[in-house]
Amino acid sequence: MPDQKQDIINALQKEWGLTLSGSFTEKEIIDALALKLAMIIEKGPDAFFQMMYRLDIPEKKLTQAMYDKNAVYEIAALVYNRQLQKQRSREYYKRRPPTGEEGLDW
Repeated sequence: MPDQKQDIINALQKEWGLTLSGSFTEKEIIDALALKLAMIIEKGPDAFFQMMYRLDIPEKKLTQAMYDKNAVYEIAALVYNRQLQKQRSREYYKRRPPTGEEGLDW
């Protein structure tokens, strides 16, 4: 998990411009992400919704989070969890054995 956490931090730094170094808890990462999200939301809804679409955040979950009194933190948690899900998926397909069918192994 530490490598996975570092991979998530690296991805968030690259995609979101976060400056995270050293050892961070999940809550600290989500807090930093929430601050960045707040800045994006202030710029206007178009940039925010475009980013959520690009990250493939489920609309239903996003809508539910937006009605929470701590919406920016709930949305940051959604982004963090989506990043975690993407990382797990990458690890799964990296370790997955070849299918053996020629021409289908990309």
